[in-house]
Parts: sequence; C-alpha cells; structure tokens
Amino acid sequence: MKSTTLIAAVLSAFSTTHAALLWDGRFNDFTSASDLNKWSWSNQVGPYQYYIHGSSPVDKYISLSEAYKNPNDTRSRQGARFTLDNTAYWNGQNMRRIELIPQTKEAINRGKVYYHFSIMRSDKNAPSVYREHQICFFESHFTELKSGWISGESGTSNPNLQWMTNQRSGWKTEWKAGVWHNVAYEIDFSANKVAFWHSEGGEPLKQVVAPVSVSTSSNGADWHLGVLELPRNGYGDTTEDFYFSGVYIETGPITTAIGGS
Repeated sequence: MKSTTLIAAVLSAFSTTHAALLWDGRFNDFTSASDLNKWSWSNQVGPYQYYIHGSSPVDKYISLSEAYKNPNDTRSRQGARFTLDNTAYWNGQNMRRIELIPQTKEAINRGKVYYHFSIMRSDKNAPSVYREHQICFFESHFTELKSGWISGESGTSNPNLQWMTNQRSGWKTEWKAGVWHNVAYEIDFSANKVAFWHSEGGEPLKQVVAPVSVSTSSNGADWHLGVLELPRNGYGDTTEDFYFSGVYIETGPITTAIGGS
C-alpha cells in the first residue's frame, strides 16, 4: 500500500511540474527535406504543411543536417537551413518567402502555450541588413521576430534581430554570425497576452520581456516557421540563409532547457 501511494504521489508531482508537448517540429524523423513533399492538401501527413515556397525543388529552399542545429540541443538530431534565392517567390507575390506551417489538430491556439525555436545566421549568405525580414510570425503578426531595415524607419540599414508585438519592438540585439538565439513565445490565448523568453547558445531560457497585451488571433494553422522578406527599391536580391532547430510547442510550465524535455 505504501509503495502504491508513493508511486501515485510521484506521478502526480510529475504531471503538475512538467510541460506537455503539443506539437513536435524538430525534424528528428526526417530523412531529408524531400519528406516535406509527402504533405499535400489531400494528404495531410507529417508535422508540417509545405506550400509557401518558390518554383524550384524543395532542396533549393530547405536542407537538413546535424551541422544546422544548435550544438547545445541534444534533443534534436538535425536542424534546417532555409534559403531565399532568386526563385523564392510564392504565388506571384513580389516578396521572397520560405515558410512551414505546423500540421496538427492539437490545441496550439488555446490556453497558455509556448512556441519554441532556435535561430542562427552565418557570415556566408547572411540575411540583408537593408531589407525587412519577418521571421516565425503569425498571420496577424501579433508576435514575431524581425531582422534588417524595418520598412519606414530612419536610416538605410539595421543589424539587429528584434522581437515585435503588433509591429512594435519589445526587444533587440545585434544579430551576430554564429550565435544561436533560443526563443520561446509565451502566448496566453485566453488572456490575450504574450511574453518573450530568450537565451544564447546553451544557456537556459529566461523571460526577458514580461507579458504584454495583444490580440492573440490564431486559427491553429497560421504560425509560419521561416521567413518573409519585403522588397525594397535600390536593393536587389541576394542569396540568404536562416538556420532553425529545436522547434516545438508545449503547454504547462515552460521547459527552459535548450531543445526541450
């Protein structure tokens, strides 16, 4: 009887102190980026919807490798390199785009949830500091990252990586090559609030911006992992690479260890 009571107590403590994984986008089950082609509107399989991209084969826009993940993330087998090139125009738009959407029926747009990912750039094919990049955003842009020169601001360039809510910057840092930035959007869909968690390298996540009020609008299929680049007169296209790993969504107490539990 005592052992049964002890086991029940341990299980109860575990369930109340550990987060629950809602959706896993860590690329661990992918053999290559070509696996993304298995998804279609008539065959909605795998963790991602893949339809926002240019006219070239998938490996021109997304490639997977162990070298593309945060090396401090022991839960991810590999990371992804997202590439904008001169063909990365989707659906006749004048914006370059490469984005993945979570494919899930889980409640990733209800209650309090945490959207996790790590992002890095390299000196090779560095994102332009002269053009605006919208990164890991919702359709209504209530929370997102941005890099480069933000449309309408003064000056001609901007070297920062920024966290934005409703087009307002709440946090920024110079985006240096080779530095992994670990991010979690704390989104309370019930209270209409968003907070920002961040760390670098292998350091645990910390809340660096307390919850702010926003209109947390999402249908559960409109978070874009990837990048949208706005055009700008006088600044032509260059090939640009963005690196992502440790992508997942959880509920419950946030996991601060890099890569997840």
